[in-house]
Order: sequence, then structure tokens, then C-alpha cells
Amino acid sequence: MKKIIVTLSLFWTISSFAQDQFSGISTSNRVGILNGDLNPAEFANLSNRFEVNIYGLSFNVANNKIGFSDLNSGTNLENLIFTGTEPVNARFDAEIMGPGFAMKWMKWGFGITTKAHAKFNIIDVDPAIGDAITNNNLILNTTILNSSNNQRLNGTAYGEIGFSAGRNLIETDQYSFNAGITLRVLFPGSYSNFGLNNLNGQITENLSGAYLTTNSPATLNIAYSGNLADSFTNFSDYSKSIFGGLNGLATDIGVNYQWKDGSKAYKINAGLAFKNLGSMTFKDSNNQSSNYSLNIPSSNPLDLSQFDNVTNLRDVETILLNDGYLTKTSGQKDFKVKLPALISMYGDFKIIPKIYVTGYFQRKLHDDNGNDQVTALNIFSVTPRVTLGFFEAYLPVSNNDVSGTSVGVGFRFRGFYLGSSSIVTALINDSKQADLHMGFRWAFL
Repeated sequence: MKKIIVTLSLFWTISSFAQDQFSGISTSNRVGILNGDLNPAEFANLSNRFEVNIYGLSFNVANNKIGFSDLNSGTNLENLIFTGTEPVNARFDAEIMGPGFAMKWMKWGFGITTKAHAKFNIIDVDPAIGDAITNNNLILNTTILNSSNNQRLNGTAYGEIGFSAGRNLIETDQYSFNAGITLRVLFPGSYSNFGLNNLNGQITENLSGAYLTTNSPATLNIAYSGNLADSFTNFSDYSKSIFGGLNGLATDIGVNYQWKDGSKAYKINAGLAFKNLGSMTFKDSNNQSSNYSLNIPSSNPLDLSQFDNVTNLRDVETILLNDGYLTKTSGQKDFKVKLPALISMYGDFKIIPKIYVTGYFQRKLHDDNGNDQVTALNIFSVTPRVTLGFFEAYLPVSNNDVSGTSVGVGFRFRGFYLGSSSIVTALINDSKQADLHMGFRWAFL
């Protein structure tokens, strides 16, 4: 459990990662597959007749505790992430875009895309619990726990193939209106969830260790499938099992409006999309999703040191069952997980020739408390951009509900792009996020 609960801290030491996927480049007025991935209606606006996506990578990390200066301070990250009283929230999100193809035909645009996802989330974890598990303070102390949150550790890996179509519905010399849809078939690979809800009790620390008791029963969900049933503390556990069997569907639906400024240019390009409307079912030989009532009496407190070397939720479940703390209320072998459904809106405004500014808004449609869902961030960003046709540079300024505000920079040279939504903030102050996105696509005719 100690290794599980600090997995995000380990991710911080890998490299730099991004905040919102392909921030800045996905709203470029050089319209391609990335724009269509943001809103399927954009496929009707393709800048070229054909486009081939070679690869695209976006890695995202955000948290509300650890800043960049902490990485070089020599301070133990396990101590930092569980300081204070604010619940710990952290997100790790990797997205890999594989081979893809898009084409424009008359008033239609079509696309076929492939993607792989790996996600790990820490959601509303009480820092007192994390501190007691990860740090052996050996001091005389009692901490009262009274949380109404569902404290979650959640990891998932899955792949997808998307089939998109966008069509121009209305077009005049002054404006145009498009609509589009993407149908995505999902290949769930691995999943793991630990959800502890309504924990009311206390942690007592003394010279022999840290012990947890409850004043009233809490509810606990433990679910696992695939490689993440055995461990989800190593990134290889995600990458080895991204594509499982075909077992899920999702839909993106979007509309797009343009106020024109010439035959191929625009003054305003605006869009609205509902994304990730769907779910996937995990089926595996070691699948399990169980709901329990958790009751730890003062006469038999839980010794938290038992979790020091635990690396998977199945072992956590075994320890709690063997000690008699769990009463099973329901369970199933195969289980369904909802995708992170969200609504996204954007507007790209031409300020003067070659200078554009994009506003982007993303809002999740579900809260993070549900055990049967993958999470998303609420995001708002503003991106000024200079575009010279074959070259453009952009400066995303974004804010999200976990790590706050960040400033990045990126560029595109023909089909190659490279950028970050937080590197500027990371260099000049103590940012709590980091990022990188890059890729290459080839457009012709």
C-alpha cells in the first residue's frame, strides 16, 4: 500500500509531462486530425485533402502538493505530498496517438484514428492516512478522521480506434456551420480502483507504530483487472496491457461555426463538443470488483505497517479480510467503467493577420466520487498564436482544478509540432504541474 499510495511521486521523477492534451496545437487554424480529435465537426474543415498521422504523444501530470522546486530540494517527496490538511489530489495521464488517416471529400470530412491511454489518479486522499502509512514517525499522536469524500486510488489502461465523419450543413460567403460524430471502439486493458468513502475514525501513533480505528462503518470498493491486479506501481504495468479485447463503445458529438474572412480564412472559428460518452467492460481471468463495509473496532485496531511492502490491491483486500475488518455487500467478476465524459467549448479569434487568440473551456460531466469511472479535469485556457502558414508558435495559459495556473510554449514547423502547457511556469516559479506534447503528421493535396 505504501508503494501504491506514492506512485504519483515516483512519476514525478520520470521526466516532464503535459496538462491538457495537445494544448495550443489542437486549435490551430491548420486544421487536421488533432482538431478533429477535439471536435469531430472539424473534419469538414480539413486544410488539406488528405492527412496521415504518423505519431502523437502527450504526457500529463498535475498535483496540488509538490512543486518543481521540491524536486531538487532534497526533501522526501513522501513527506511533502502528505503535509497539511488539504486532501491530496493528483493526475497522471498519458495519451499516444498512433497511425491515423483523414480525408476531405466535397462537403464531408472523414477520419480514422488510433490511440492508447494510461491514467493514474489520486483523488481526495486524507493526508493523515498517507502520512501514517508512508512515514514511520514513531511519535505519540492521535489524528481524528472525518471525511465524507470517496478517497480513491485509480489506474487504467485502454486502447481505442475512432471512426469520424464531419459534414458542412450550411455555407455562405459569410459563415459556415458543420456537425460531426466520432464512434470509438474500445479495447480495455487493465484497471484498478480503491475507493474508501465516509471514513470516520482516528489514527493513533505511538512508539510501536500507527493504528487505525473507525467510529462508524465506512464503505470500500476494491476492483482490479489485467496487469493492474498484480501491481500498478510501475509504468510498465500500464504499457504492457493497453490494448485488451474489444469490449466498449464511446461517442463524441460536435458542432462548429465559422465567421469567414475570405474563401479559406476566418475571423472566428468556434466549436462545441460532448466527448467520451460511453463505457467499457473489463473481463479477465483475475477480474474482481467488490463492495465492502469496513469496520475497525478499538479492541482490534488496524496496524498500518502491514501495508509497507504491498504493491497491489488484491493484497490489501486479503489483509483486511484476514483481519476481519470487511463485510462484503456486493460484487461481480466482470464490471463496467465509464469514460471521463466532458463538454468542451472553444473559440479561435483572428486579431490581426497572422495573429490569433484561442479560448478553450473543458468541464467534466461527472464528479470524481464514483468508483466506476475514469476522471477528467476542469480546464480553462487562453492561447495567443502567431501563424505563418508553414510555421506557427503558440503560448498556452491554462488553469485547472487540481494544480492551478500554468504558462507554456510550443511551435509547429510544417507537420512537426512540439510544445508544453507549463514549461514557462516551471522555469520561473514553483509550478505543480509539468508537460510535453509532440508529434508529426503529413498533409498533402
